[in-house]
This record gives sequence, structure tokens and C-alpha cells, in this order.
Amino acid sequence: METGVFLEARRGARSSLLILGDQLEGRLPVDITVTPTMLEIKADEDCETISLPVGVRITPSSCRGLQYISGDGLHMRLQVQLDINKKQVAVWNTRLQAQKRYIFYCQSCGDVVMQERVFLRVLPLPSENWNSLVEEWCCHPDPFANRVLRPNGNDCFLGDTYLLVNSSNEGYVPETKEAQSESHSSALRNDSMLTSKENARVICKRCKAMLGETVSSEIVKYYITEIMVQPSCEDIKMIPRSQFVESIIAEQLVAFSSARSTFRFCLQGHDGRTYILLWLLNSDTLLVESAEKSASGSAFTLFENSSRHNPGSLDANNAVKILYHPCTKFRNKQIVDVWENDIGVHVLTFPSKTCLELLLILTLSNRSLPSSLRCVNSFQVAFLKM
Repeated sequence: METGVFLEARRGARSSLLILGDQLEGRLPVDITVTPTMLEIKADEDCETISLPVGVRITPSSCRGLQYISGDGLHMRLQVQLDINKKQVAVWNTRLQAQKRYIFYCQSCGDVVMQERVFLRVLPLPSENWNSLVEEWCCHPDPFANRVLRPNGNDCFLGDTYLLVNSSNEGYVPETKEAQSESHSSALRNDSMLTSKENARVICKRCKAMLGETVSSEIVKYYITEIMVQPSCEDIKMIPRSQFVESIIAEQLVAFSSARSTFRFCLQGHDGRTYILLWLLNSDTLLVESAEKSASGSAFTLFENSSRHNPGSLDANNAVKILYHPCTKFRNKQIVDVWENDIGVHVLTFPSKTCLELLLILTLSNRSLPSSLRCVNSFQVAFLKM
């Protein structure tokens, strides 16, 4: 029987938690030998060897906190040396450049949304509270009062979770009121604010996925989780939906934490409802884990579609560790109210369906963890792959 392996290593602290899965329970007693690059497990006449990924070395003499937890397996803490380079996170809004030709694709189906766009200016939008800052710092009347920053014909403005373009292209389809009334009639009757937002939805003409919203007759807001923007000289590279959502949101959390020292986030849907509260615990994690299932049927595999050359091999993934609260169906309403009124919490807005997709990703990640690691205080724990 192959033993499941879970190794959570911190680059900064050079410390790690190693868990050998609960498959050991039926083989006790066992003799475990730890070397810098390998684990050897002996039970009766069986001997199993587990090789760590290249670039991951542990210090056997630093082993401490050895204990066996039923349902989890054998826990131990070790010092670790990581020679695997951490890939620099290229924030999505630094990839777009002026004077270059781009094609916009629907991320869900790969259909072309905008063909051969060349932007003369690619500019970041100011932070969400820029108007109040102008009022505080200017000694004269605010020249920008009641004015909205909107791109001209060849401009692209970049927000936190979206981009604004001036477009009359045929690559998107504004959702018709008739189609909305068929699927959302009861909600539209009860919520006039939601009605206006739904009327402004921009959908893919092929798969009908929501891509963004119309800000005006000429300005379109595209959410970064719904489109792929690639240079026209490159072929489209489709990425599984869950992996794309996972990576792009992890990327944004790391960018905000490093640039603004913000670690708590309130994820809202385009309908204004809060779906998830996120707390970025750390972003220097390297996860080493196996695909083998434990005797209880759970696996230590956190990320789908991981490439494995051998069934028993280990994968090393850069990841961010997340604490989260699901907020659907009015769960955790008390803490939601507190976070929404806390200036230290940053609000990120995505399409409501994407928020639910992320919640599913977090839930699956949480369930794949050893049971003793799934909760911290009242928060649930998950990892998002970088």
C-alpha cells in the first residue's frame, strides 16, 4: 500500500509539517528512516521508499513534535531547504501594454470577444477612494467632482478586478430583457437595483457566460476572471476553468497583500452580495503531496489536473494558504457585518457565479486536507495554487 504524503513547507521560516497518511494505521508498528531526500518506511517484511521532489531537502536531526493522530497519520515538524525557485507573480494588469495587438477571448469557451485591439494608452485606475483623497488634499474645489473616468476609443483602463474598454465590437452580446425575465423573473421583481445590474450584463455570444457589464453605451467592463487577453501573435491556450479562477484570484490576493499590506478580503458578487470572507495567511508555501488515497478514501491532492509522470510520485506546488468563511444563505452574517464596516478589509468584486466557483474550489481544497488541518479557530483552511 502506498503511503500518502503531505508536506507543507514555509520558505521564509524554512520549517515544514510532514504528515504520513493514515494508511500506516493498519501497518503499525513501523520503522521510519528520514534522510534529506528520501523517506523509508518498513513494516514487517515490506519496505517502501518515498523520494522527495528535486530541490526539496529536509534536515532529519531537526525532527520534533512527533505524534500519531488517528484519521490523519504520523505528524512531524522538520527544518527544510528549498532550492525550487519561487516563480515571480506577474500581475495580470502588467501584462497589457500599449501599442501591442491583443485578442480578447471568452475564458469559458474560447470564443473571440474582441479581435485585434491595439491600445494607444493602457492606464491603471486610481483606488476606489480616490475622490475622497482629492477632497482632503486639495485646497480648491475638486475639479473631478461628479466626473467618471472613462476610456476613449483606443484606451484601456485597468481596475482591481476588471478592465474598461471603449468598444462597439460584435464579440459580446448584451443580455436581452426577455431572456432575463425568463430566468430571473422573481428576483427582478423583488430587487430593482439587481434589475439594473442584470440589464447591463454582457454575455458571450457562444456559451452565454457573463463576461462583464456595460457601463454606458460605449464603455464595457470586463472581469478578469471571465476573459483571456493574449497577443494576437500567440495561439490561444485554454486553461481549465477551475484552475484559471484559482490562479487569477490567488495572484490578486498576493498582489494586494504586498502592495497595500491588505490581508483580509470580502468577495462580493456583481449583485452586491457577499459570498466569501478571505484571510490570506501566507503566500510563501510550498506544498509537496501525493495522489495516493488514504484508507478512508480521502486524498491529500489539493489541485486537479496536476501532471504526474509516475502514479506514486510527489508534486511540489507554490501556493497561498487561505482562511475563509462561506457567507451564502446568510451564514456568518455577524462577522460579515463587522468586516464590511472595517477599513482594513478590501472588497473584491467578481461575477456572482465566479464567487460560487471559488467557494467550491476552496471547499474541495479544505476536504482534501488532513482532518486536523481543516480549521483554524472558527475559520476553514484551504490552499490556492499559484
